[in-house]
Amino acid sequence: MRTFEYVRATDTREVVQLLADDPAAACLAGGTTQLDLMKDGVLEPPTLIDITRLPLHGIERRGETLHVGALVTMEELAADATVAERLPMVREALLQGASVQLRNMATIGGNLLQRTRCRYFRDPTVSACNKRTPDSGCAAVEGVARMHAVLGASERCIALHASDLAVALVALDAAVHIQGPSHSRTVPLTEFYLTAAESPQRENVLEHAELITEVEIPLPPAAARSGYLKVRDRTSYEFALTSAAVLLVVDHATIRQARVGLGGVGTKPWRAYEAEHVLTGAPATTATFLDAADATMRDAWTVPGTAFKVPLARRTLVRELQNVSGVDV
Repeated sequence: MRTFEYVRATDTREVVQLLADDPAAACLAGGTTQLDLMKDGVLEPPTLIDITRLPLHGIERRGETLHVGALVTMEELAADATVAERLPMVREALLQGASVQLRNMATIGGNLLQRTRCRYFRDPTVSACNKRTPDSGCAAVEGVARMHAVLGASERCIALHASDLAVALVALDAAVHIQGPSHSRTVPLTEFYLTAAESPQRENVLEHAELITEVEIPLPPAAARSGYLKVRDRTSYEFALTSAAVLLVVDHATIRQARVGLGGVGTKPWRAYEAEHVLTGAPATTATFLDAADATMRDAWTVPGTAFKVPLARRTLVRELQNVSGVDV
């Protein structure tokens, strides 16, 4: 039996100070990832800080920006009227992200910070895992790697970032508000995550004694159309093989604005800037969409188990571009 101290906090500054005082302490919100990793023996924090009672639960629209407390649940955000009206790809990503039971527990902050589902990372008996033990190697590169990444990957690590929601949010230029012991800062999600090729053992720029308090989502133009397509082995409670979050503003058959995020393929939620560059100012045609998909996947890094994801990701992106734009298949 592994013992730990349980602390129930009610103040944000109390939490960050507790984290600052204990470099090994961890936070508990919905618990859908943290508890699994503790049961598996991957994480063994001596102190677990319950943050569910912090005042970080509201959803508020301020002008053309939606402010979402870090402890809002996935189900609460999916049911929000502004999300339904202006952010359909966020709503679709949330509803496809987990079962109803999990969506009622999992928080937005926790979803963005969830750890990879890489089977080698989650098995402490596997010694070769650069994410757990830097410079130990990556068992996934030589092992079964069907659910692993092809973008932002290298021989050092191919662990996949599993969040559906984060894929939609990086496409929208969302940002996280972060509170530290003596400071606060705001970081765009496109700059928040690190690739496994950069730093296998560190997945984002959050410091230990910092806490995400809010997510800020800019609302797209009223003329924008968006959607989220998730390709998976089954339609319920399954992680993406590939996914695409697409937002387009089309005027007289010309794409005036394009935002694209990819999931199921990146070691972080992947903003497809190459696709956006091809799409912006181009005609809304399948030929354009194929060019955008090719540009996105040009630098994919694969192993035998993940090579199938490159053509599948291309087809996923093209199909969702067709769906959102209304171009016939």
